[in-house]
Amino acid sequence: MTTTTLSTWAGGQSPFATGTKKLGMWLFVISDSLTFAALLVCYTYLRMASPAWPTPFPFFPSVVLASVMTLVLLSSSLTMVRAVEAMRAADSRAAVRWLLATLTAGLLFVGLHLGEWNSLFRAGVTPFRNPWDEPLFGATFFTLTGLHMLHVLAGMVYLAVMAAGVARGRYTLVEVEVSGLYWHFVDLVWMFIFPLVYLMSARL
Repeated sequence: MTTTTLSTWAGGQSPFATGTKKLGMWLFVISDSLTFAALLVCYTYLRMASPAWPTPFPFFPSVVLASVMTLVLLSSSLTMVRAVEAMRAADSRAAVRWLLATLTAGLLFVGLHLGEWNSLFRAGVTPFRNPWDEPLFGATFFTLTGLHMLHVLAGMVYLAVMAAGVARGRYTLVEVEVSGLYWHFVDLVWMFIFPLVYLMSARL
């Protein structure tokens, strides 16, 4: 056995050459993906199995609004990438600006989403009842979108802490990359929710 091999297996090495912070976030993302996957599968099954499943989302404004929300989240992924690039270039000020831009996009997404929820509430759609007497629609819709929105809110708090820490020189590239992993995961989940929930239940 060569000296290189012995040093690799002698302990003190990061698994798969990945730091513990990134590894921890990847494990969280994988476990949380299972939760969202289960919810999406359940929703899709109920949607396909029920011939009376409601279609409460007209093209305008519901589908258009959901499309805008999707564009906002996609844009936030881009600003998150720019924040990581700025940290890699040792430009902490630019990184803070891009982190705050990402946070602002998250705030806009939540605002639009809450506005949509308010419209549904006024139309009589709640987690427990709706005008179509299909109680599982409200339960699954608000559980799935509510859980995602909770993740977005948690990500906004995370990004605010990161921006403050980077501004003070407390956090490095690794911490920003880890926060980026979380934010990209949240964005990716929405890319499944948008077509499965909104487009499949659109009223054209």
